Amino acid sequence: MQTGLWPYFVECCRLLYWIFFKPYTFEQYLKRIDSRLTKETNPFEYKADFVSNPALRRYARQAWWVTALAPAATMVLLSTLFSWIFQDFSDWSVAIAIACGWLMALIVGRLLNEKLSQNYVFIVSIAISIAAFTILFFLDDSVAFDVAVGVAVGVAFGVAFGVAFGVVFGVAFGVAFGVAFSVAFGVAGGVAVGVAVGVAFGVAFGVAGGVAFGVAGGVAGGVAGGVAGGVAGGVAGGVAVGVAVGVAVGVLGGLRGVFWLPELLWMVWLNSRVDPKESVKVLRWLPPRFDQRIYLPLPFMASFIAKAFQTYPDAAQETITYLTTSTNQQRVATRAMALIAVNELAGCQSLREIAAAADRLGWIPLPAPKGLELLQAFLELSQGIREALGGSSVYRQLELLKTRQQSLTTLEQQLAVQGNTRTATEFGPVIRQWSVILQTAQRTLTEQARNSTEIPQVYIAGPPVDLTKNTTTDNRFQGRQELFREIESLSFTDPPPVLLLYGGRRTGKTSTLKQLPCKVGPELTPLFVDVQGAATAITLSGLAQALAQRIAEAARQSRNLQLRPPQADEFDRDPFLTLQRWFTEIEKIAPNKRFLLCLDEFERLEELVTETGSRAPLNFLRSVVQNCKRWILLFSGSHDVDELNPYWDDYLINTRSLRVSYLEQSEAEQLIRHPVANFPEIYTDTAVEAIIRLTRCQPYFVQLVCFELVEFLNKQERTQATPDDVEAIIPKILEVGGSTFRERLNTLPDSDRRFLLDHAEQAGSIVATDEQRFLLRRLIRKEILEATSMQNHYQFQVPLFQRFVAQCAREGW
Repeated sequence: MQTGLWPYFVECCRLLYWIFFKPYTFEQYLKRIDSRLTKETNPFEYKADFVSNPALRRYARQAWWVTALAPAATMVLLSTLFSWIFQDFSDWSVAIAIACGWLMALIVGRLLNEKLSQNYVFIVSIAISIAAFTILFFLDDSVAFDVAVGVAVGVAFGVAFGVAFGVVFGVAFGVAFGVAFSVAFGVAGGVAVGVAVGVAFGVAFGVAGGVAFGVAGGVAGGVAGGVAGGVAGGVAGGVAVGVAVGVAVGVLGGLRGVFWLPELLWMVWLNSRVDPKESVKVLRWLPPRFDQRIYLPLPFMASFIAKAFQTYPDAAQETITYLTTSTNQQRVATRAMALIAVNELAGCQSLREIAAAADRLGWIPLPAPKGLELLQAFLELSQGIREALGGSSVYRQLELLKTRQQSLTTLEQQLAVQGNTRTATEFGPVIRQWSVILQTAQRTLTEQARNSTEIPQVYIAGPPVDLTKNTTTDNRFQGRQELFREIESLSFTDPPPVLLLYGGRRTGKTSTLKQLPCKVGPELTPLFVDVQGAATAITLSGLAQALAQRIAEAARQSRNLQLRPPQADEFDRDPFLTLQRWFTEIEKIAPNKRFLLCLDEFERLEELVTETGSRAPLNFLRSVVQNCKRWILLFSGSHDVDELNPYWDDYLINTRSLRVSYLEQSEAEQLIRHPVANFPEIYTDTAVEAIIRLTRCQPYFVQLVCFELVEFLNKQERTQATPDDVEAIIPKILEVGGSTFRERLNTLPDSDRRFLLDHAEQAGSIVATDEQRFLLRRLIRKEILEATSMQNHYQFQVPLFQRFVAQCAREGW
C-alpha cells in the first residue's frame, strides 16, 4: 500500500475506472480487501473493522472521494463545455451551485448516517427537496435564485441518491447515478428543474443500467425523461427545451454506445493490419481488456483469437479464459473455441493425428459450452480412436475402429437433422475427412489381420450383446427366433396381454430385448428401458422424468422416432399424470404404430416403492395397460409371477410368461465356430462337444469359455483348440466368472444352497428323499438341477456351475 498524495489520487482514478469499465476486476479487488464486500455494499457498514483492516478503511475513504468529486467535476466540465459551444456563459454558474450542493449533501448524509437510520436520512432528503421546490415557487428569476436552486437541488439529489457514496444503493450505483445526474445538470445548466430532473433520470438509466440497447436506448431514455420531466415540472417552455436537452444528454447517456465506435475501429485495424505471427503482442490490447462490458458486437475478435492460436496457443487460451471469466464476452470466447476446434480437427491427416486431437484441445472445458456440443462428440471420438490404436491385437484395433466409424456415421446423421447451417458447414467436411481416414485404416488393418496368425478375440463375455447395427455379418447373438415371433404376435392381439420375460441371471434377457428392433416388424416400436438405472431416482418425479428420457432415447435408437419429453417442471406438479398424457401424445404422433415398453430389471421398482412408500409407479403402469390400447408392457426380470411380492398380483393382470433359457445345440455350435464372418476354424469337433457339455449351451457360459480359450491359444501362439485346452482353462473361467456364479448361488434360500454344497462333489447323480422333493422342484424351476432317467435321481444342469459349487464346498462355504 503506497503512501503519498499522488498514489492516493491514482488509486481513486483507478477505482472510478473499474466501477464503469472493469466491474469484474472491481469485484475481485473488493474480495481481496474483505470477502463481505460487493459493488453494492457500503463499506462504512463495516466501520468497526477499519482498525484491524487498513485496506478496508483506505477503500472506504477513496470511494467517498470518488463519489463526491467525480459527479461534481463532470458537471462543471460539461456545463463549461456546453456554454462554450453555445456561447452562453451564464448557465455554468447553476451547475457549479449544484455541484456544491452535491458535496454538501454527501457531507451531511455522512454525518446523518453515523447517527440516524437510513429511514431518517430519506426523511431529511425529502425535507430538503421540498425546501428546494419552495424556493423555486417563491423566488424571482435572478442569479441568486439560480444559485439557491442549484444548491438546493444538489443537496436534495445528493442526499437522496448519493448519501455517503451510496448508503442505500452501494458504491457502484452511487457513482453511476451521480455521474448521470451531473451530466444531465451539467449540460442543462440553468434549465428549469423539472426538465433537468427528467433528463437526470433518462441519463441515469442509460449510464447506471449499462445501456443494454446502445446509443438508441440512451437517446430514447433521454427524450422520454426530458419530456416527462418538463411536463411534471410545469415550467413554461420546459417541454421544448427538455426535448432538445434530453436528446443531447440521451446521446451522452448512451456512453457505452459512444465508446463502442472507437473499440470497433480499433478491432478492425487489429484484424486488418496485424500479422498473425505478431498477434501475441496485441492480444493484451483487445477492447475487452479495457472495457469488460461491451454490449454491441465487435466483429473479427473471435477469428483474430483463432488465428493467434495457430502460432501462440498459450496466449490465445489465456485470452479466452479472460473473456469467459472476467467479461461479458462469453459468446466471443465460445465462437473462438469453435473456430480453433474446426481448424485443429480439419488439420488431422492421419489416424494418429486424430487420436492426438483430444489432447491438443483438452483445455476446452467439458461439458462443452452451449454452441460447442458437437465438439464434445469429436473429442470423445478422438479418445476412442486413441484407445483403438492401443488395442492388444490387430483384431481388437479393427473392432474398436468399426465402433468409432459407426459413431461418426451417427454424428453425421445428427448434424443433418439439426438444421444449423453454420455448424453443418464447418463440421461437415471434418466428418467426411475423418471417415475417409478411418476407412483407410480399417482396410489396412484388415489386410494385416489376414496375414496374422493371431486368433481374433470377438467373443462377448459379460455385457449384453447389442449388434443391431451389424446383424448381417455378426453371429454372436444366436437363437430366440420363436421368442421374437411370439412377442410380436402377442403385441398385436386385442387387447394385448402384459408380457413377462423371465429367466436366470446371464441367460440373455437383456440381449434379447436389445435385438427386438431388428427382429420385429416396423409397425411395432420396441422401447428398451433399464429400470435399474431409472430407479436410482429417489423421488417419484425423478423416476417419471428418467423414464421419459429413456423412452425418448429408445424411440430414436429403435425407429429413429424423435420424441420430446415434457419439461421438468411438469413432472414436479404431477409426475405420472404428465407421463400418461405424454403417452397419449405419442400415439397421435405415430398413429399407425404400437409401442412395446420393455422394462428390464423391473423388480427394481420394488425398491422405489419401499423408499417412497407409494405405489404410484405401479398404478401408472396398470393405467397404461387399461387405457393406452396401443401400448404393450413387457416386464423382464429373473422372477416369475409366483416368485414376486403378493401386491404384484394387482398389477400383472392378464400376464403371459415367456421364459429365456438355454440355446439349442445347433445355435451354440454356430456361436462357437462362426461368431463373426471369416472366423478361422480353431476348434476340433471334440473341443466343440466339450464346450457344449461343460456349458449346457447357456449363452453367457459359452461366450466366457470361448473368450478364455482364444486368450489361452494366443498366449501359446497356437491356432487349434482341443478338449484338453478346454479342461486347462476351467480354473481361469471360475475365477473370471466367479461373481456371476456366486450371485446365482447366493440368491438361493439357505436350505437350497446347503443342499447343493453337500452334493456338488458327487460324481454321479443326486439321490433325493421324499422330504426334499419340494426343494428339488424349486431348484429345477431355477434351472440348476434336472431329473435324470432314474426315479428320484437328479443332476446339475450346467457342469461348469457344479465345478464352482464343488470348489466353494472345498473352501468351506
